[in-house]
Amino acid sequence: MPNILWVDDEIEMLKGHLLFLEGKGYSVATCNNGADALDLVQETGFDAVFLDENMPGLSGLETLEKMKDLLPELPVVMITKSEEEQIMEMAIGSKIADYLIKPVNPNQVLLSLKKILDGRQLVSQAATRGYQQEFGRLTLDMQQLRTWEEWANFYKKLLQWELKLDESPEEGLKGVLATQKKEANELFARFIANHYEQWFSESERPMLSHELVGKVVAPQLRDGKKVFFLVMDNLRYDQWLAIKPLLSPYFHQKEEGLYNSILPSATQYARNALFAGMMPASIKASLPQYWVEEHQDGSKNQFEGELLEAQLEKLGLGDKKSVYQKVTNLRGANKLYDTIHQHKNADVLTVVYNFVDALSHAKTDTEVVRELASDDSAYRRLVKTWLEGSPLLKMLQWASKQGFTVVLTTDHGTVNVHRPSKVVGTKHLTTNLRYKTGNGMSYQSKHSFVVKDPSVIGLPKQHIADECIFALSDLFYVYPNRYNHFVQYYRNTYQHGGVSLEELIIPYAVLTSK
Repeated sequence: MPNILWVDDEIEMLKGHLLFLEGKGYSVATCNNGADALDLVQETGFDAVFLDENMPGLSGLETLEKMKDLLPELPVVMITKSEEEQIMEMAIGSKIADYLIKPVNPNQVLLSLKKILDGRQLVSQAATRGYQQEFGRLTLDMQQLRTWEEWANFYKKLLQWELKLDESPEEGLKGVLATQKKEANELFARFIANHYEQWFSESERPMLSHELVGKVVAPQLRDGKKVFFLVMDNLRYDQWLAIKPLLSPYFHQKEEGLYNSILPSATQYARNALFAGMMPASIKASLPQYWVEEHQDGSKNQFEGELLEAQLEKLGLGDKKSVYQKVTNLRGANKLYDTIHQHKNADVLTVVYNFVDALSHAKTDTEVVRELASDDSAYRRLVKTWLEGSPLLKMLQWASKQGFTVVLTTDHGTVNVHRPSKVVGTKHLTTNLRYKTGNGMSYQSKHSFVVKDPSVIGLPKQHIADECIFALSDLFYVYPNRYNHFVQYYRNTYQHGGVSLEELIIPYAVLTSK
């Protein structure tokens, strides 16, 4: 039975309220002054306190302050006749759980208690009921998706339920949703295999990596806006939904959308295409000095700033002052934050932030990170926790104060892989676990989206016989040599480069300063 304390110098006038709460299953203790209330909360374990603001002696606000010093987590509801803004602000500043204006009716009090004591459980129960009711409809809808837009909207629905069920203790139901998502990924992979090549010869297609700057960033610049262009490497849509509330105190969301990463959904290809405004084969053909092949040493993305400047020139925005920065570690992040004020007059300040990508790779190599990011839900929480204390959030706060419009996006997502698929080939094959390019490969066709001619999908070829294979759903490629060892090592790690909802359907957002 929940234990409630009600503190009011006219407590005898509230007998009807007390009886009402007791009738609803609450145990209610009372006192008529702040000093006694402080003694009581130390002696008795109360679940919540109703506190009158206007009392003789120790006032309600003074009692609240002392109560919070003693028991910071104790929920306190302030009740007052006053509608003065200053009193409301002082009470809210002391982290009250709720604020009620007299006269209060018993149902108001009951609602406040339910919100405080049972809110999380009620939200969880509602999510559980909602998903149980929606399950059949989702299963049916999944079989009838015919366009990329329909798939993107369906993916949104799946993630909305995933985020809602994060609050639920029903592990069995989460497992059902995971199975449904896996089935959706199998069907989406089939959709991509049937349509992806056609997108390069048709006008009806989703926005792809190389089109984002022209369609989203350029219009802001043409409108005279200063743009903070933030590319968070490997940020999935569900992770964006998790971190979005952290930005709401500083930004209005002007626009949010989804677009499709090109294949391979890997940094070398997708991010170079993003900055160049053209597909990788076109980069190699027209700007060969800025293209680094898979087999060559060095960073494959070392010319992103140059590619972006070339694209801005092509878009008729060559007169815009462009600054490009890349952050790969905490030291670099702190250094950029310390000097970012130097770029306040930039027309477009581009920051590539590699933490989320580094985190996904760390899950492969580091046991502690494997435990912290054990599944998608834990991975979301970890990304959100990281951003809360990171220099990046401070940079975004600075951007808001400076009046920048933020265009936030990513280059590709990542998927938790579980099932191995054997592939045989020469030592010259690419090392990525989710895609392979080369010739003379032996593989299981049912596990792959096979592209016999990479040039059809805008990829450069090293040899005339080269082909590409992309792993579907949660599969990953493993060579026969030490097969069992590598299956064990890479299973339940985050990988990218292949075909899944998580890797290909990725977010962008346009945010304006508050």
